[in-house]
Amino acid sequence: METKFFSEKFFEKYGNRKINPVLFFSPGRVNLIGEHTDYNGGYVFPCTLNYGTYLLIRKTNSNTLRFSSVNFSNDEETEISELFINKGSNWINYPLGVINEFLKKGIKVCGLDFFYYGDVPDGAGLSSSASIEMVTAVALNDLFGAGFDMLELVHMSQRAENEFVGMNCGIMDQFSVGFGKKDHAIFLNCDNLGYEMVPLNLKNHSLIITNTNKKRGLTDSKYNERRSECEKAVELLKPFRPVKNLSRLSVEEIPLLEEHITDPVILRRARHVLSENQRVLDAVKALKDNNIQAFGSLMNQSHDSLKNDYEVTGIELDTLVYEGRELPGVTGTRMTGAGFGGCTVSIVKNEYTTEFITRLAEIYTRQTGITPDFYLPETGNGAGKKDITS
Repeated sequence: METKFFSEKFFEKYGNRKINPVLFFSPGRVNLIGEHTDYNGGYVFPCTLNYGTYLLIRKTNSNTLRFSSVNFSNDEETEISELFINKGSNWINYPLGVINEFLKKGIKVCGLDFFYYGDVPDGAGLSSSASIEMVTAVALNDLFGAGFDMLELVHMSQRAENEFVGMNCGIMDQFSVGFGKKDHAIFLNCDNLGYEMVPLNLKNHSLIITNTNKKRGLTDSKYNERRSECEKAVELLKPFRPVKNLSRLSVEEIPLLEEHITDPVILRRARHVLSENQRVLDAVKALKDNNIQAFGSLMNQSHDSLKNDYEVTGIELDTLVYEGRELPGVTGTRMTGAGFGGCTVSIVKNEYTTEFITRLAEIYTRQTGITPDFYLPETGNGAGKKDITS
């Protein structure tokens, strides 16, 4: 959406053309490899997208916060209070949770008009929620001169989702949305937040994101259950190896899991985490070595582990992945995000991208009755202020 058109919609909604709003943008992200490892203190390898969330925001003289979005039909408003409470399934929980974090830190908030527009598909596993949280955080930080650095804004946004929204996510989404860099992926250690920007040079290949268009609400999914299962594995191992998270173990220590975890479900969850961490390390090396074939093979192995050991895929994701692997030019393909629906990410040779999209759409619709959506994204920069005239 052009920013001038977006601005016009803002004035149609809120009036008062004498005071202009300020524009902020926060990207979505796709995780190339390293799934369900972030909350286990493991390695991830996401990149930010040129899709994301735009926010026009303006201070007012009232004591009211007004929220509107191009993407949602319901407008909301609420009086400023000491702390807000969860509004049920309402989308404004994401910005309200962030506002609470500012209030907790003693930042006084005045009346505000919020107007959001996002081109990240909601519920697709491309981090639309973190994109909303981070664009709200950078906007409030700027408007009220709070002076928080990007890492603190990342932590505040994560707390908003964990404690206010009720989604027990790790830090990967907010971190990648905040720190993203064009033409790079982020090799992130979620245990100590050490990270490296790795040039994303796919040579004669393209990234293709395929949306299953099977919607899933993470707070209603088995995401929190998986996290609990991993915590259970840590508890079972503590008498033998007192570690704070599964990622303190290496792939060579999988026999330790097999020796001391008798529950087959808990064992499979832990095995995925250890093997996935190693795949991230191997994938980063493969990319640095310009070995796209090896990178794609690791993506394939990642999906197999997410299907068999972590059990977070499902018929829609598996159809896209396993049918996609049979198509020409496909170097690697896997689910991305929390699973249970959402998207796959694929690396496809440039000359085969049109054929991949056409044939996979036909196969997927025939087998599931659902029409998928495809995106050929570019990488983008992290959250920040934008020129409203551009």
